[in-house]
Amino acid sequence: MALIVQKFGGSSVADAEKIRRCAQRAYDARRSGNDVVVVVSAMGRTTDRLIELAQDIAPNPPKREMDQLLATGEQVTIALTAMALHALGQESVSLTGAQCGFRTDGTHTRARIVAVEEDRIRRHLRAGRVVVVAGFQGVAEDGSTTTLGRGGSDTTAVALAAALKADACEIFTDVDGVYTADPRVVPDARKLPRISHEEMLELASLGAKVMASRSILLGMKHQVPIHVRHSLLPDAGTMIVQETPDMEQDLVTGVALKPSLGRVTLTDLPNAAGIQARIFDAIAAANVLVDDIIQTQVGPERLDISFTVDHAELGDVKPVADRIVAELGRGSVKVDVGLCKVSAVGVGMRSHSGIASTMFHALASAEDGPIRIENITTSEIRISCIIPKEDGERALRAVHAAFGLGERPHAGSEAVGEVKRAGTPAAT
Repeated sequence: MALIVQKFGGSSVADAEKIRRCAQRAYDARRSGNDVVVVVSAMGRTTDRLIELAQDIAPNPPKREMDQLLATGEQVTIALTAMALHALGQESVSLTGAQCGFRTDGTHTRARIVAVEEDRIRRHLRAGRVVVVAGFQGVAEDGSTTTLGRGGSDTTAVALAAALKADACEIFTDVDGVYTADPRVVPDARKLPRISHEEMLELASLGAKVMASRSILLGMKHQVPIHVRHSLLPDAGTMIVQETPDMEQDLVTGVALKPSLGRVTLTDLPNAAGIQARIFDAIAAANVLVDDIIQTQVGPERLDISFTVDHAELGDVKPVADRIVAELGRGSVKVDVGLCKVSAVGVGMRSHSGIASTMFHALASAEDGPIRIENITTSEIRISCIIPKEDGERALRAVHAAFGLGERPHAGSEAVGEVKRAGTPAAT
């Protein structure tokens, strides 16, 4: 008997009929002889509506009370899903995050999971029940309800799969898998049958919206195989799995676009030990997530530091940067808007050369004119270019085509003639 964790997102449980369909999925898995745990999100736009209601009451509501409010969305869905399973003749029980043992730290609206006490879930499974768990929520040490932040239901599902040592974690959503690029922007994007945790983590952090980075990181850490599937279709989706040696045969697995970035540049800073820690400690204290960081040494005593953030974070980070410069007594702050980032990702970059050259040529010869590159950053399996926002979508299409990622099984060497097999890892 296998143990399966199934997660259904908000669009998959948006109304009564969709909840019944999700319950049928769980029922079918149980009737096939599996133990089944279901994780559900709030219905449709419920969370958004609750946030709007809170802001109508108080422009800046306490975070503890926001968690109390937002957790109610999932509690509605778990009860309705358990009812739908009972109507099918399957005994079921619904559990909140606290009831099923999700222990978190006390950071309201962005809590981190500390432990999962799975004994209560296992007792219900042994009794033959399908267990329906509220995603996105847990309980702090003082008994307060907490929520996990963006992607919290995915994180709940993968954490449960890890704690229960599940055979599979199925993420049912409104897309049928992971594609080589966003198919709404790149019409010939191809669905991937499988992708490594590391590649998926990079793509998620770079703008792919299929799953949240936290849940993928958990899956990678605990070696949880994740199956991304469409909630309304029977087709197989994409398996997110541990990297295998044959994955390096594909030069690039996918490309992604992060569409709206701002860049903050601190110029003429003192070239002194600890200056970077001082800057980014202050930014972290403001709860701002930094994307890429580039440092340039201007002279023996001066340096410039640039970093990018989501455009929405600029209002929070600019005062911090201004304060740092004022405290240092030198330097200046410049903010650039209207930027985006196009990236290519693949574990094959570790063992092939010329990939960066292919990407840069693609941008230089893009349809409707060359695209200017403002910054370049790399990792072992990623190359990213900061470019003007208005060029983002055509850049994505150009890079996707350059690596031959369209509707065919593999990228042939004729499509990436400049890329050659190498004996040592090389991302550029």
